[in-house]
This record gives sequence, structure tokens and C-alpha cells, in this order.
Amino acid sequence: MITKEQILEIITEKIEADGCFIVEVKVSATNKIMVLIDSMDGINIDYCIQISRLIESSFDREEEDFELEVSTPGLGQPLKVLNQYKKNIGREVEVTPFESAPFKGKLTQVYEDHFSVEEEKKVKIEGKKKKELKLFNHNYKFDEVKSVKIIVSF
Repeated sequence: MITKEQILEIITEKIEADGCFIVEVKVSATNKIMVLIDSMDGINIDYCIQISRLIESSFDREEEDFELEVSTPGLGQPLKVLNQYKKNIGREVEVTPFESAPFKGKLTQVYEDHFSVEEEKKVKIEGKKKKELKLFNHNYKFDEVKSVKIIVSF
């Protein structure tokens, strides 16, 4: 059976040398291999094909049958690695914390162990009839949120 470690050993050096990063590698019990890669500038289909061929050439299909998919993370997928957060600074995100309700805001800063999101919402100001917009800055460690997803607007 093919292992995640084998796949990482095959692709890590090339991907890092090309200025890209690995988002996720999964290998199922049925040898379905899924590799998600990305870069700060995005990845094109030709690069995914290169990585796919690199993996394919490392295994003998006569000895080990497998299914292989190499792609970039989908638009609706949650952010998983630090570089994805860094790539998306300044974009609108939906944050789902473990301890409170989901909210939308702008990803403003990313550090090694946490990130900041600026939320703009209308709140009732004492002594005034109308609600006013106010900025709230939220800081979360990566393990304090269920998910962070990019909000795609057209």
C-alpha cells in the first residue's frame, strides 16, 4: 500500500523548489491518492500535471494500482495551512469558532500561531436611536476555530 509519507517524500523537494506549498495529501485504504497544492501566485493545470507525472513515475502500476488526483484547493474549502492564510490576507472570510457563532470579516494579519479578522457590524450605541457601524478585531489561534473559508463574491 502507498503511504502519505511516500508521496510527501516524492513531491516535497520539487514543490518547495518551485515556490509552492502542499496543502494536503491523503491516501485512502483503496489507494486513492489526493494531493492539494498551492502557491502565493496560484497554480495552473500544467503544474498539477507535472506533479501528477512525478508521482506516477515513482510507482509501478504492475505492483501497486492507485487512483491519483492532483489539484488546488476548491473555492469553498476551508483554509488548512499557514501559507493559505498568508496568501489571503485582505480578503473577506467566514470564521466559524468553536466557542461562538460564525461571523464574516476581513483577514488582516497572520502569525505563526494565530490570525486576526476585522469584523464590521452595526451595534446599538447608548443614547442614539440608530445603530452605527463599529469595527471589532478578533484574534484566534488556529486550533480555536472549526473553519475559515474565503468568501467569494462576483
